[in-house]
Amino acid sequence: MVAAVTQSDVISVDNLDLLLGVLPPHIREAILREQGLESLIEIVLDLGRQPEARYPGRAFYLNESMVTREDLHYAESRVGHFTRDNRAGIERTLHRISAIRNRLGNIVGLTCRVGRAIFGTVDIIRDLVESGRSILLMGRPGVGKTTLLREAARVLADDFEKRVIVVDTSNEIAGDGDVPHPGIGRARRMQVPSPENQHAVMIEAVENHMPEVIVIDEIGTEQEALAARTIAERGVQLIATVHGNTLENLMSNPTLSDLIGGIQAVTLSDEEARRRGTQKTVLERKAPPTFETLVEIQERDRLAIHRDVAAAVDETLRGLIPRAELRERGESGAVTIIESPAPDISARSTAGARHHERRAKSARGGGHKLRIFPYALSRDRLAQAIKDSDAHAEIVNDADVADVLLTLKPHARRLSKKLRSGHRVEISVVRNNTSEQMENFLRGYFSSAPQESAAERESILTEVEDAVLEAMDSGRPVELSPQPKHIRRKQHIYVERSGLSSESIGVEPLRRVRIKPR
Repeated sequence: MVAAVTQSDVISVDNLDLLLGVLPPHIREAILREQGLESLIEIVLDLGRQPEARYPGRAFYLNESMVTREDLHYAESRVGHFTRDNRAGIERTLHRISAIRNRLGNIVGLTCRVGRAIFGTVDIIRDLVESGRSILLMGRPGVGKTTLLREAARVLADDFEKRVIVVDTSNEIAGDGDVPHPGIGRARRMQVPSPENQHAVMIEAVENHMPEVIVIDEIGTEQEALAARTIAERGVQLIATVHGNTLENLMSNPTLSDLIGGIQAVTLSDEEARRRGTQKTVLERKAPPTFETLVEIQERDRLAIHRDVAAAVDETLRGLIPRAELRERGESGAVTIIESPAPDISARSTAGARHHERRAKSARGGGHKLRIFPYALSRDRLAQAIKDSDAHAEIVNDADVADVLLTLKPHARRLSKKLRSGHRVEISVVRNNTSEQMENFLRGYFSSAPQESAAERESILTEVEDAVLEAMDSGRPVELSPQPKHIRRKQHIYVERSGLSSESIGVEPLRRVRIKPR
């Protein structure tokens, strides 16, 4: 359901002339001859190699000459001081120059990254920023986390006149020099001399300067996670970034899981484990999350938002797919907000299961496209796999309309409760999060492997469901009826997702699955 549509004007300011001014003249002139400088990402200078310019999706050499030590010295002498993390900048700009050194400490390479202040991008999450709730921005490197962070600081300081302090490690947010870049507005900036001191500066900011909002880029250590919790407990709004793709990535990270409440193992009684249909040892959230809202930045203009992190973590630990709000900015600048309701697993009917079966068969037979919901997988890699394999498939954002839920093996185990509760969307597993594995899945799915009818599959699922429950209740092995190899494989997968183990016994054509109790 489309909940809201907003309009925003995005303006980019890059001061590119100041970055080009530090480069040797022959390299600068080569860059100026190129088209599309507004999308230039970085210039790479490596000793003894040709200078290289990098744009989104492409890179090329600027000229035939090789980079010399004199070229590197020319650039080094025109930028600010290199800090311990081998980064330097140009005063009052967002450009970043990173050095590569040899074993003697001499610079043998420079990466000159273009920094842009992009105004207007925060409109896609402006309501969240205004709410006063702590927000964690998650995404892969280069997807726009720091840009959103900078914009959030400016809006809160200028438009809402809040006391905002930016904890700026390596001058990523507010640029080089003692005077912050105008991109953060009236927000104040505390520089961090080296990355390992970031947690100490975070605490210093809240103790010495009475902020209402603290903005932090790239929380990455246990000390920084603890400092963030300390700040949040004092009633200060936190807006921060962290590397990763999905909520599940954060939950499986032992260093940073505290940001979302932390995960602990809890041992249940026999009766409670049987009632839940789980193993005796389960995972549960151990504390309130430091950040109340999580924003997954899937692409620069596409976000998935978990407004209630505590509820999202709890649902994921129970094997459910948490509610997510999807937002996307179109080419015109219009932002579409889609409310994605949590799937009502218990209400899934047999008719719905048969409908899913018909859709899956139709996809295999060349009808509508196979609808794939990627769970804890890279959407970009799946899209590339679909393109490369020329599969008749598409990616969907809602598991309820999917023919196949594609995930990794550890996550498939957590989804077992869905199958026992009647959620009959087909779940398929890939070994790792790579395009190659996804291509293999697509080729296998559209191959001519034998397929049972909807009625047969319904009967097979019912048998294995009943047998799993019987094994759990009785504590004794339960054998299923003989089936072909491709059906036994599905039965093994279902049993494994239910938390039990199984084995194939007998010889063809009477080979069958035996379910082992805990």
